[in-house]
Amino acid sequence: MTLVGLLILGWFLGNFLAQPPDESSAAIVPTIVRLTAPPVPTATVSLNPPTPTVAPTATTAATPDLSVAPVELTVGYYARVGDTGGVGVTVRNGPSTRNLPVTVAAEGSSLLILDGPTAGGDYDWWQVRMPNGTEGWAAGVFLVPSAAP
Repeated sequence: MTLVGLLILGWFLGNFLAQPPDESSAAIVPTIVRLTAPPVPTATVSLNPPTPTVAPTATTAATPDLSVAPVELTVGYYARVGDTGGVGVTVRNGPSTRNLPVTVAAEGSSLLILDGPTAGGDYDWWQVRMPNGTEGWAAGVFLVPSAAP
């Protein structure tokens, strides 16, 4: 049975391959494609040139005069510890009497005000830096605006 199948297959292939080509397939002519480069842009002169953009200039902020005490407590200026009866003000690690004490700033000492005021409990608190670099929060009622030391 296999031999018979192979003979039939050979007969079909022989007849198919032995046929002359169709006239319609002989008339096919190849298409020639010409490759071209894209056009090169030409320089043109604009009658309305763009307006140049002016670069912004940096403006410096006025340097505060620390030799003069401000009227009220102000960030970036100094304050003197006062009205404590000689005890000094407790500098805390946060703006509230519930925060832990860091140190005590002595009566009359100068503190640089870093931030504030922040409400906390019964007082308005100011973040301060002591002359030795220690930072913390002090109650504003015990701070008096002052000039730089």
